[in-house]
Amino acid sequence: MKDTGLIQDTIRYGVIGCGMMGQEHLRNIALLPEAHVAAIYEPNPAMAKAAQAIAPGAKMCGSLADLLAHERLDCLLIASPNHVHVEQFLEVARTRPLPLLIEKPLYTDAADETALRRLQAGYPAPIWVAMEYRYMPPIMAFLDECEAATGGLKMLTIREHRFPFLNKVGAWNRFNRNTGGTLVEKCCHFFDLMRLVLKSDPVRVSASAGQEVNHRDERIDGATPDIWDSAYVIVDFASGARAMLELCMFAEGSRYQEELSATGPAGKIEALVPGPGRFWPARLGLAPVPQVIVSPRDPKGPRVVEIPFDPELLKAGDHNGSTYYQHRRFLDAVRGQGLPEVTLEDGMWAVRMGLAAQQAALTGETVRF
Repeated sequence: MKDTGLIQDTIRYGVIGCGMMGQEHLRNIALLPEAHVAAIYEPNPAMAKAAQAIAPGAKMCGSLADLLAHERLDCLLIASPNHVHVEQFLEVARTRPLPLLIEKPLYTDAADETALRRLQAGYPAPIWVAMEYRYMPPIMAFLDECEAATGGLKMLTIREHRFPFLNKVGAWNRFNRNTGGTLVEKCCHFFDLMRLVLKSDPVRVSASAGQEVNHRDERIDGATPDIWDSAYVIVDFASGARAMLELCMFAEGSRYQEELSATGPAGKIEALVPGPGRFWPARLGLAPVPQVIVSPRDPKGPRVVEIPFDPELLKAGDHNGSTYYQHRRFLDAVRGQGLPEVTLEDGMWAVRMGLAAQQAALTGETVRF
């Protein structure tokens, strides 16, 4: 690639936030020969030390302003806690609006959407909202075959049975005020997938959710966590299709963590996705292999396809290689060789649906868009 003064042969990232997810991004960027991390801003000393060990060539910056002043940057990644995403996004837009990959959820408070819409209208570079679940290999295969397998989707079910929220810096993820609530923090991925699969926008949301098992006996700075651990959410779409989410965060004994099922007049397709390999008990042998199952109505007879993960990508994070594939496509957008596949509008819809589900569960009333 010709040196334009903006983007070199090697794409140089500035990374904002290097907790658990930020470090996964660092490990995956390190697998890309055409990219490296040039600068990092991480205010927590322990997380900063861990980040520097993964990206030893990166300059460690004392503030976001210092990072944005670093001359040799081609793009930015925001992977900080949810409740500071918008504040940091606004500073980036004011100071140095480079191509941006910003982690989900895009925001946590409905009042932030006005500022984001202004950014959407005037930001001069690509913005990509990080929705890693789109890029898990079994889910990509599911997406590719969905229309043909179903003959036109009418029903979509997403089930996630997984482990509780992990321990993060300051336990920020234990409180709704920081996360937007479980149905925003955790489930915006699934609401994004619903819109992507059904190719339609929601018209109403109903939900039942609560904090049934996890974190009830914890005390953090004198406060009890209020984050939910289980939910059912039903979403009706403008197309007439329906979708349901079933979440349980005290089911880490499950063989598969995510199970997607789409049904239409021609048949059904399923994707079965195991959780992080590091959580699979060694005494049980090899971890489960992801599967995609196509079950036509006529002729009857399921077809099962195993989709093994690349072991090198599994070592780099907890999202089954999807973070790596996402960065590959993001780099195309940075180079001007493609458009963002997860737009700011997609990111806003995912949060909008999560906030509506939180409201529906709290009030017991259907929320309409």
